[in-house]
Formats: sequence, structure tokens, C-alpha cells
Amino acid sequence: MNRLPIILFAFFHLSLFTVPSLAAGAEHKMQVSDFGKTSAGIPVSRYVLTNKQGVEAVVITYGATLVSLKVPDRAGKSADVVLGYDTVEGYEQGKSYFGGTIGRYGNRIARGEFTLGGTAFHLPKNDGPSSLHGGTVGFNKRIWTGVDRSRADAEVLELSYTSADGEEGYPGTLKVKVTYTLPAETNELRIDYTATTDKDTVINLTNHSYFNLSGDTSKEIVEHQLLLRALQYTPVDATLIPTGELRAVRGTPFDFTKPTAIRARINQDDEQLKFGNGYDHNWVLERTPKAGLQLAAEVFDPTSGRVLEVLTTEPGIQFYSGNFLDGTAKGKGGQLYAHRTGLCLETQHFPDSPNHPSFPTTVLKPGETYRTSTVLRFSTRK
Repeated sequence: MNRLPIILFAFFHLSLFTVPSLAAGAEHKMQVSDFGKTSAGIPVSRYVLTNKQGVEAVVITYGATLVSLKVPDRAGKSADVVLGYDTVEGYEQGKSYFGGTIGRYGNRIARGEFTLGGTAFHLPKNDGPSSLHGGTVGFNKRIWTGVDRSRADAEVLELSYTSADGEEGYPGTLKVKVTYTLPAETNELRIDYTATTDKDTVINLTNHSYFNLSGDTSKEIVEHQLLLRALQYTPVDATLIPTGELRAVRGTPFDFTKPTAIRARINQDDEQLKFGNGYDHNWVLERTPKAGLQLAAEVFDPTSGRVLEVLTTEPGIQFYSGNFLDGTAKGKGGQLYAHRTGLCLETQHFPDSPNHPSFPTTVLKPGETYRTSTVLRFSTRK
């Protein structure tokens, strides 16, 4: 019996299933290159995610950091709308957390201490009397491992890091993943966070990008118009630690329930604004329980027409108006980032939650999985 026709048929039949799979895997074009080395000689990788709409996101393995995010304006011209550095050295020496993944606990913990299960834990005090953004060497200054998980409909970058038990004073070995997803057809960047632990711990992850929707970082962001879906915020003391109160925004400079230029009330004679040298506060988001991603904030730049919508599963958002940028940080292209040339919208649980039982809990236990998501959605307006 002649077996050649049978072999050819089998080969052809098999190829019908294998070739499309290979082609689908080749559709995405995520670029990977070297970004440089740390001062300790550790290589840092640079990933470039792009889509069909002209959006480009650049992420590095140092700090799982969003280095660049290019989106089109109302005329279709793309520009970078986030602050950052051109070198690893910039991120190593920088103090403004540009684009970094913040952990183990984003924002402040009073006195650098909290109690969990009857045990007191002590953290580095790197912001006056408080611990800020995970301590002296937070997640934004660690080396992550990147893996391309792209699909036919999106470019997907997964970054992982294991935080050892006791790192920066926090209990438990914490295994963390941060996933950046850029869909092929829509102008949005999704950030998903997951984590597990082998001991009770606290966790509050966020991204610390500074946005300037004009695409020109020599311009202040005070003409940007901001909407926050929040009827309350958490007022702070002189060290920017929440007092525990949930205060209504109505009738205060903190009312962004309607789109309002940041400039409008930022210099008012208000004790809270004086404490932060402007806005540096947590807003309590109005949420439908168990409804998943919901709109938290919207920013509009009248000059470029760019609109940024921030959707999140988190209960709070920290609006920071770049008050401590002072022109000393030399950013991309040698640009000196001056006062209020970038704004942050950090989706989060509330600051100092481990010391406020009335706040939503940030405790993670063994057997549980921490999950939170944020979407940065871009569009344009006339």
C-alpha cells in the first residue's frame, strides 16, 4: 500500500491547525530592548507596547515603571503625556516616583508603624515622621521580571516580583504580579495587580504616573479640568496623615464633582491646601458595591483636547497636583520638571488604613488573592 498520500494528507491537515496559531502569535509587535544597568550592574529591560490607534506605552523592569505613554490629541498628533527619565540612573536617584509601581503600601503610614494580629511592625520613616510608598527601597526601586503575554487582541506585559518576609519591615513573603494591557483597537491602558502572601500582611499597590495631557512638560497642569466622582475626602494633619474623618467636599476647594480647572481654588486660604502645598489628598470614591471597574476621575486639557478617564476597582484616589516638583529633576530630553508640571491620580485604598479600623481594610491573609485593576482611557474633545 502506498503511504505517501496518507502522510501528505496528515501533514496538510495538521498544518491547518498549527499555522494560524503561529500567525496569531506573530501579530503583536511588542519590542524588547536593553534600557541600561543599575549601579549594581543589574540589566534593565525596556518593553514597548503599541496598538493600531497610535498609542504607545513604554515600561521598564526597574520598578515595573511606566516610562512613556504616547496618545493622540484632537488633531491626531501623538505626544508623551507622562513624566519620567531617559536612564536607569534617573530612576535610581529620583525621588518623585515617576511612573513607578508603588508597594508594599502606597501612600503614608503614620509614625512608620502598625499593629497586625497583636504584633507591632516598624517601617522606615522616609517622609518626616511617616513611612511613604513602601519605605526607603519600595517596589518602584526593585527589579521585576517581565514576560510577554500578548494576545491577538492586545499587547500584554506581565511583571512579577517577590518581596521577602521582613522587607522594609513588612511581614510575609509577598508574590506580586502587575500586568499592563494595551488593546489593539481602543485607546486605553489597563493595569491589573495580583498578590499572595504566606503571612498576614498589609498591601496597597498603585501606579505613580505624573500626567501632563498637553504633551508639553514645560507647561503647568493647572488649566487641566478635573472631575472626581467623590462626595467626600479624607482630611489630613500637618504631616499629611488622615485624621480619620470623612469630610464632605461640598462648599470646599475639594469639590470636583463638576469639571473644574485645577487653578480655580488651589491657592485659596484653606488649612488643608496649606498642609499639602496644594492638593495631595485622598478622595472617597462614590461606588456601586461589587460593580467592578467604575469611573473615578476625568481630566481634560483644553489646549490639546486630550481627555483621560480613570476607572478603578479601588475605594479611593489620591489627587496630587505636583506641588513638590521644583525644577531640579532633569527628565526626558533634559526637561527640568518645574512646579505643577504634572499631576497624579493614584488609585488606592486610603492612606494609613492599618491604623484606622473604620477605613476599608488593607489586610491580606494566606490563601487569599489581592486583586485590583485600573484603566487609563484616552479620548479627545473639541
